Amino acid sequence: MLYTEIPHQRPLTPLLDAIDHPAQLRQFAKDQLVQVADELRQFILYAAGQSGGHFGANLGVVELTVALHFCFNTPHDRLVWDVGHQAYPHKALTGRREQLTTIRAKNGLAAFPAREESEFDTFGVGHSSTAISAGLGMALASRYQNTARDVVAIIGDGAMTAGMAFEAMNDAVAHNANLIVVLNDNDMSISCSTGGFAKHLAALWQKGQSVAIQDDGTAYIQDYPEWSYNSRLHEAATDAADNLFKAIGFDYFGPFDGHDVDGLVHVFNALKHRQGPRLVHIYTKKGKGFAPAEADQIKYHAILKINASASSNTAPKYSDVFGQWLCDEAVQDDRLLAITPAMCEGSGMVKFAKQFPERFFDVAIAEQHAVTLAAGMACEGLKPVVAIYSTFLQRGYDQFVHDVALQNLDVTFGIDRAGLVGEDGPTHAGAYDYAFMRTVPNIVIMAPKDENECRQMLHTAYHYPGPAAVRYPRGNGLGVEIQHALTALEIGQAEVVLELNPQHEEGITILAFGSRVSVAVEAAQNLASELDVAVRVINMRFVKPLDEKIIQSYADKTQLFVTVEEHAVMAGAGSAVNEYLARAQIVKPILNLGLPDAFLAQASHSEMLRDCGLDTQGIEKSTKQAWLKLVQWV
Repeated sequence: MLYTEIPHQRPLTPLLDAIDHPAQLRQFAKDQLVQVADELRQFILYAAGQSGGHFGANLGVVELTVALHFCFNTPHDRLVWDVGHQAYPHKALTGRREQLTTIRAKNGLAAFPAREESEFDTFGVGHSSTAISAGLGMALASRYQNTARDVVAIIGDGAMTAGMAFEAMNDAVAHNANLIVVLNDNDMSISCSTGGFAKHLAALWQKGQSVAIQDDGTAYIQDYPEWSYNSRLHEAATDAADNLFKAIGFDYFGPFDGHDVDGLVHVFNALKHRQGPRLVHIYTKKGKGFAPAEADQIKYHAILKINASASSNTAPKYSDVFGQWLCDEAVQDDRLLAITPAMCEGSGMVKFAKQFPERFFDVAIAEQHAVTLAAGMACEGLKPVVAIYSTFLQRGYDQFVHDVALQNLDVTFGIDRAGLVGEDGPTHAGAYDYAFMRTVPNIVIMAPKDENECRQMLHTAYHYPGPAAVRYPRGNGLGVEIQHALTALEIGQAEVVLELNPQHEEGITILAFGSRVSVAVEAAQNLASELDVAVRVINMRFVKPLDEKIIQSYADKTQLFVTVEEHAVMAGAGSAVNEYLARAQIVKPILNLGLPDAFLAQASHSEMLRDCGLDTQGIEKSTKQAWLKLVQWV
């Protein structure tokens, strides 16, 4: 069935309602699975409309998910989902159907598979390209423990571009592991798939034949008609007779129609008669069954709740500020090249990619390569800008240290989604970048208080002759006026943004970083009226180099230092202040406010900040308590 609207009311799903465990699905007749899949697709449309979240990928794997749970004895047999964007049908079939409308909400289901949530979630995911490695680990562990089980890793063509996936396949062949890899090929990651691997898959499609499999596991060649799904705009990069997977030692089967549940059941059941590393290549359509999503797969990668009220914040998103700066800077300097690891839309680079196509490099899901690619460009006198989410920069950390910072190369990092990211939960939180960057020599790290300062900091980073990073949050700015003129800041210089009750000789100095400056100002205003004490807020701007002079200049006037950051307290910006005070032998009480030493479950951004004490009320409360305790102690 092809649907055109997201239902507001829960659809009637009698077969699906009878499935609280995949064992119940396996009691159905094979000819009932088409109806199960149709009901599941209707339910996913409804549930995603209620909760918001990932959309197109889930619709694309409905038949695949039904076939996998029908054919394999889950949870004894292991299903390992890569990334997890497509896990909603899996959750619905494994006892979490009626909770699916709570996905991504506080105290609801996680946005991705999570081991603590269900025994069917065999591996926690959120980042891409881990499934084959994890599945191989499970397969080798089962061999060592003499446990007979099938392990199936499901990975998309977008995720297959990461080196980790190829490392795992190479190792699987080395061990002749009993592992099945399902390659879900929809010619997409979030954007369209790019690169030589995408061209290789196009060649396999253009071959016009499928490596099929009989009931007893015997392979044979069959012709197939021209596929009706996907654009396949790539020119074939290889001879269609070549096959990468077979060349490295995998048994290869496919391509198969990933929306033919009956055919998939036949393939999976037949594969059980074979051993060793096997790869099943299926083609699917992202957004399958929902006409608007099929027509615009990028737009419908994720959706908002259907009843979500429009945000009153009309300020531009930080990613859009970055994108506009990138275009403006590129007009002035033809040495600027821009790199993204498959996040063109999310990083605000669509306009740049259209305006400067020869200077735009989407390297697919390959964060390590993105960083070292930039290093190579910088070696030749160009000025690369890497647009990357904080959580994904973690994946390229060795390259950040060894290939960029160690060589002191002129690379600019625009680090998006820094701090908490709300509903996407702990896998996507940018909670550790201050810590893992500031310990590295040669790096300059900036954090803007608003969108205009973000623009000026990006300009500052770009013109700094070495590695420099600007980390900014997800979502909209504060609504301040953005100056078109680009003005570089003085490296390492903070600014005092508020001083209240200056008649008092001593008081509280709040050192605020990035997104917490504006709420620190609000908290300081409340504190100044409540406590009748001098209160000042300093926008620190730079995590490295830290403005030590301004800290020292206020030390004599300060009885209590407070640091505030949307980052882990441990090893964060506040820790940098602590280290300086200790080194300078400035003995002052200091309160560090930031994220706790824990992985924080999903909730809205505002709920998470409140729970961490990083909103206005939380900062005010913690500071007031520390001050009163200090005064009482004195």
